[in-house]
Amino acid sequence: MFEKITEKASLYNELEKKSVQQILEEINTEDQKVALAVKKAIPQVEKLVSQIVPRMKKGGRIFYMGAGTSGRLGVLDASEVPPTFGMPPTYVIGLIAGGDRALRNPVENAEDDLSRGWQELEEHDVNVNDVVIGIAASGGTPYVIGALHEARAHGILTGCITSNPDSPMAAEADIPIEMIVGPEYVTGSSRMKSGTGQKMILNMITTATMIQLGRVKGNKMVNMQLSNKKLIDRGTRMIVDELGLEYNNARELLLLHGSVKKAVEAYRGVK
Repeated sequence: MFEKITEKASLYNELEKKSVQQILEEINTEDQKVALAVKKAIPQVEKLVSQIVPRMKKGGRIFYMGAGTSGRLGVLDASEVPPTFGMPPTYVIGLIAGGDRALRNPVENAEDDLSRGWQELEEHDVNVNDVVIGIAASGGTPYVIGALHEARAHGILTGCITSNPDSPMAAEADIPIEMIVGPEYVTGSSRMKSGTGQKMILNMITTATMIQLGRVKGNKMVNMQLSNKKLIDRGTRMIVDELGLEYNNARELLLLHGSVKKAVEAYRGVK
């Protein structure tokens, strides 16, 4: 049996007797440990991103797979890639045990189906250019483990993010990321520190990958979707800074071409 740190008793007790201030300060104390745990995992995150980038340059995709909180975080990160980096939604795909219904409501026994995860990957025509990343704080979710096992057997690169060392899920991953944050403030509630750490690592994976793929210039989201007034204003100001145009002229140029990158290239005559 591997050690389930995520199930160990909280370092705090009698929570119901504490003041609101005490509870918040203690949660914050535990949260401060998360960034340090993520920092220790950077070498493995780097290894994974370094292998994702060349695959995506050949048309490969990232598949996140998880159940419950972990699955929701994978879907969230995938859903933020198109508006942030202007990538089609087919490049980073989040799959959650139980399907879209599970985003809001628990789906009974969905995460215990060992074969369903691979079936869903097959429905997306998963191939050797793709990368499958399992997310599970426990490292023992059958839905994820089964998918990783089959993906690896088919020559597909696999990674995972877990909060327990030497887990069954890690054994099925070519590049396991073990982010050991310790027991949760509320015993077993992995939506807390584990979830926070997962979100941080997912941010790192997609952001670093998209930068490497040229979707960021300098430090700006030059390919972001212009889906609201705030983003149009942000894009306009980027063009003002880059080209020295008046605000209204920059805005017209942006709206004409649909992205900061295309607007700047058009203005400069880049083909």
